[in-house]
Amino acid sequence: MESPRLVARVARMTGDVGIAEELVQDVLVQALQRWPLDGVPKNAAAWLMTAARHRAIDHLRQRALHGERQREFAVEIELQDASLDGGPEMQADDDIGDDLLRLVFVACHPVLPVDARVALTLRLLGGLSVAEIARAFLTREATISQRIVRAKQTLRDARVPFEVPRRDAFGERLDAVLQVIYLVFNEGYAATAGEDLVRPALCEDAMRLGRVLAGLMPREAEVHGLVALMELQASRLHARTDAAGEAILLTQQDRRRWDRSLILHGLAALDRSIALGGESGAYTLQAAIAACHARAASADATDWARIALLYARLSELTGSPVVELNRAVAESMASGPAVALERVDRLVREDSLDGYALLPAVRGDLLDRLGRPDEARRDFERAASLSRNAREQRVLLGRAARCVAT
Repeated sequence: MESPRLVARVARMTGDVGIAEELVQDVLVQALQRWPLDGVPKNAAAWLMTAARHRAIDHLRQRALHGERQREFAVEIELQDASLDGGPEMQADDDIGDDLLRLVFVACHPVLPVDARVALTLRLLGGLSVAEIARAFLTREATISQRIVRAKQTLRDARVPFEVPRRDAFGERLDAVLQVIYLVFNEGYAATAGEDLVRPALCEDAMRLGRVLAGLMPREAEVHGLVALMELQASRLHARTDAAGEAILLTQQDRRRWDRSLILHGLAALDRSIALGGESGAYTLQAAIAACHARAASADATDWARIALLYARLSELTGSPVVELNRAVAESMASGPAVALERVDRLVREDSLDGYALLPAVRGDLLDRLGRPDEARRDFERAASLSRNAREQRVLLGRAARCVAT
């Protein structure tokens, strides 16, 4: 729980995320050794923060001995002054929100490739071990470890400052942060590969990061929009699979299993985003779509026309072919499968979603509803061949098997 706060503070002192993590690990080991003998301190967080700051001072002194004197001495003076305000029971929270925010922007810096941002964010801010990250993304531990090491080295070599970006670069950097958090959530909500359709622990990690970010940036509409989207989507997690872990389609889910608490929290976050002027933001628009589902008592009672309209606005904003595919699904529910098939066939001709399993899956569903089972079967089989998720493959092959020509 304390690790991100400690890393954030020490990284500001040292200017190096990799060194900060090493020093914090030393402090945590020290606590594990001393607390069983001395007892857990009354204010454990303050004890850890004080120990981390002292470890940072020692490191800076060592660096100063090797010629890096100017910055280190200035920081040391600041830290020595700060260390006089109460010892182990000192207040640990001064500026810590700012330090955490800086760490968020460093871990998600555009100089890093997206996969490195995800791994580093989960490691530093999510508190996950290398083994946990590797297991979550079905990747070898050595691969994740190398990815994290390279990310730290890249940040060091690029001399990335430990700071919140300037206003002219803020939007781009915040977009990168939100993208990383949502990538983590999506991998939990709809696993790319493997035996599990969903991985709730990853969703929990992403939501926790989103809530931390919302607390640090309460005036940023899209941050609240992302929190709303994740909580509204996560409210359906337990209803997405049956007892055997097999997928249950949205229209067939038992809505009594939807988490009402998450829905209420999500709707409140959506209201905050809109109040801050975020109604045209990409995450807020997606949250508004999720809210339509959350407010409906049944699939038949869902306002599909509004969902299609929201997808149209989202498509104009993003230009994403995936959004256009989702728009087609909503249109099929609002206006029938024939209208939607025209949009899907345009996507097929544009070749923008070649290799994307959901495109033939949606097309197969539309064809099946239009009474064209042979064509539908071929699309379902193609979708199954493109999917890397075993549960999803079984659902698609089951749909193909039911497409018998009449």
